[in-house]
Amino acid sequence: MFNLDKFIADSVTKRPVSMFTADIEANKDTLTKEIKGKTVCVIGGAGSIGSSFIKAILRFEPKSVVVVDLNENGLAELVRDVRSTEGLYVPDEFRCYTLNFADPIFERIFREEKGFDIVANFSAHKHVRSEKDRYSVQALIENNDIKAKKLMDLLTVYPPKHFFCVSTDKAANPVNIMGASKRIMEDLVMAYNKYFKVTTARFANVAFSNGSLPDGWIHRLQKKQPLAAPSDVKRYFVSPEESGQICMLACILGKGGEVFFPKLGEDQMLTFSSICNDFIKANGFEKDQCATDEEAKHKAALLKAENCQLSTINCQLPKYPAVYFGSDTTGEKAYEEFYVPGEKIDMNRFKALGVVEQTTRHDMTEVNTLFDKLEGIFHQDDFTKAQVVNAIKDFIPNFEHEEKGKNLDQKM
Repeated sequence: MFNLDKFIADSVTKRPVSMFTADIEANKDTLTKEIKGKTVCVIGGAGSIGSSFIKAILRFEPKSVVVVDLNENGLAELVRDVRSTEGLYVPDEFRCYTLNFADPIFERIFREEKGFDIVANFSAHKHVRSEKDRYSVQALIENNDIKAKKLMDLLTVYPPKHFFCVSTDKAANPVNIMGASKRIMEDLVMAYNKYFKVTTARFANVAFSNGSLPDGWIHRLQKKQPLAAPSDVKRYFVSPEESGQICMLACILGKGGEVFFPKLGEDQMLTFSSICNDFIKANGFEKDQCATDEEAKHKAALLKAENCQLSTINCQLPKYPAVYFGSDTTGEKAYEEFYVPGEKIDMNRFKALGVVEQTTRHDMTEVNTLFDKLEGIFHQDDFTKAQVVNAIKDFIPNFEHEEKGKNLDQKM
């Protein structure tokens, strides 16, 4: 039977235990002091990273945890997950609310509960496919930046001791609007560091996170549909457990204004196609590499017709169809990076974490000017994606966006 956690450890991260185990153990006393008995609010807590952050925090016994997310089904699964995990502490006050963090109800929660000790925001459009046209671009920037500013303004009234907002490695030298929006977010939230401590983290792809390409392979196998993967895109990967831990460490141990990232070397980057090769083998098949989508879909239909189980036992078609391709969609970067020249880096404070201690930031006046410009564009009936890109380029001069006329929604 396919074991996802074991597969991630064996074939993706290639680490039997979390890379942050030593840092957590070395800072156990501080983490306990700052989390035990404290109140926690997690925004976007039903997603892969948010839910992993919650499980990391729970091990240090907070007084209460309030979780906010628009994904009602995800929240239901989160509750079932934490309450079904042996040895995991769950406080009496573990409350989940299906709502948008920009809603008046969210503000009411803060007002009536007089804020929280720890606030972490994971609500974000985080996939490159989130920028296919002008409507998706507006939604992405509204969520990642404009609504985030409303949250930061609320927190100045009810300042937490620790505030964390997740970023992405795609914010370093961005080539897509999603990455650029997170770079803007970094400048935005860091402008509030004078009111309360603000930290963030740029990190790798989370292996098999919700909605990711590898997560899609599981669904494709269940439906006996072909697998697809780019052969030329390299990415760093962390496990779901590691994703929550890096955010917890950054949130609690970070100094105001710092950006954390995992210490991973270039030799640890993998292509999606190489992971897919191992995934096919781990599920009991041999790869049947197809030249076209049509060929792959035809062969997958034969698998379905033969009612082939997900193993080679009693299976008349032991090969599984897959299509590998060169990346040709807007916003894809051949490789990722965690920091850029000019940023002051500390690689010695933690065993597995690097820290961007200083970087070039826009001040709040410049951020507000950008927001006014973007809002003005969005209010035009006939605004274009190119206008948004140009506005961002004025703000981030090294933003190298190339429109290729094709997006990920046009891929299998």
